[in-house]
Amino acid sequence: MKFNIIARRYDLTDKIREYIEKKLSKLDKFFKEEASARVVLGTIKDNDYIEAQINAGGMIFRAEVEDKEILAAIDRIVDVIERQIRKNKTRLAKKIKPTATEDNRLISGASFVDDDEPAGEFEIVKKKRFAVKPMSAEEAILQMKLLGHSFFVFKNIETNEMNVVYERKDGKYALIESVD
Repeated sequence: MKFNIIARRYDLTDKIREYIEKKLSKLDKFFKEEASARVVLGTIKDNDYIEAQINAGGMIFRAEVEDKEILAAIDRIVDVIERQIRKNKTRLAKKIKPTATEDNRLISGASFVDDDEPAGEFEIVKKKRFAVKPMSAEEAILQMKLLGHSFFVFKNIETNEMNVVYERKDGKYALIESVD
C-alpha cells in the first residue's frame, strides 16, 4: 500500500507513522491491486483525530475517528474501514456490479457478511421530485439552512451544472461539482 500521511496541527513521530502503515497494511489482503492511502492526523480541542481514505480498484473507502489517544483512533479507523470493505464487497458481488469483485477489484473467493447491514438490496423508502432553480452556491447554502437539511442539490448558475452543497462535521460548508 502506498501512503500519503499528512499532519495538521499535530506532531507526527516516526513511531506513529510506522504504526499507521503497519495497521493499514493489514487491509492489503482485500485488494488485488496495490491500494493507496491518504491519512490526515490532527488535533481538535482536546481530541486527536485521524481521517483515512483508501483508493483501491476503483473504489474509495473513507472514515474519520476522534479519540483522546491517537493509537486508539488508528485501531478504530482500521476496524471501520474493514467493516466498510466487507459490507460493500458483499453488496457489489450480489447486486450493483457483479464483476466488480472479480475483475481487478476487491478480491473474490471469500464470502463476507456484515452483521450490521442486511445482505439484501438497498431499499428506497421515498422518492422526491423537485424543480431545480439555477442559483449560486451561497444561495443554495441559505436554502439548505432554511429547509433544515444537511445537503442541497441545485443547478449552479455559473457553470449550469448540477451541484451539491453540504454541511461538514466542523460546521463549514462544502461544494460537490460533477466532472466529465
